[in-house]
Amino acid sequence: MTDQPAPPQDARHFLLTRRSVPLRTLATPAPDRHALAELLTAAARVPDHGKLEPWRFVVLERPALERLAAAAAAQGPALGIEPDRIAKGQGQFAESPLAVAVIAAPRESPVIPPVEQVLSAGAVCLSLLNAALAAGWGASWLTGWVAHDRRFAEPAFGLGPQEWVAGIVHIGTRTAPPPERPRPDIGAITTWVSE
Repeated sequence: MTDQPAPPQDARHFLLTRRSVPLRTLATPAPDRHALAELLTAAARVPDHGKLEPWRFVVLERPALERLAAAAAAQGPALGIEPDRIAKGQGQFAESPLAVAVIAAPRESPVIPPVEQVLSAGAVCLSLLNAALAAGWGASWLTGWVAHDRRFAEPAFGLGPQEWVAGIVHIGTRTAPPPERPRPDIGAITTWVSE
């Protein structure tokens, strides 16, 4: 079992101060399969109207990440991707200790609209990110052309016809504290309705 960093203790404090960790500052060790199964279990505890489970996980361990980094470098030019974007997509796989692709897998439903299924898949990405951070790991939610270009993503992640990549969550050990960034002005984006 992988040694796990000490998690933050107070959930409220964690949510008010949480920070994604830049991929370039993630290193090994990453969660082992047992630890990752716990994070995936937490990630799956999201609003899911109709219990459709309109998402699934593809866990990318180091050999798979190396294969996808090589595929991104080889296929990017043929797909017409600009060199700097190719490098960024390739680096996302080459630099990651472990990644989980969250695959949106919408289901046919006469009751649950597609938008609720999309929001549920996004909630899974954030829940996985927060579960990893709360457990003391570093984590980052990324996408980019490797997630959105169907010509690459479909074979890379084994996507079905109606599926797409909601996010790729990279998880590992932090090597540096995440930088702070400006946060929204809550007063400017909040409307209070009293009547």
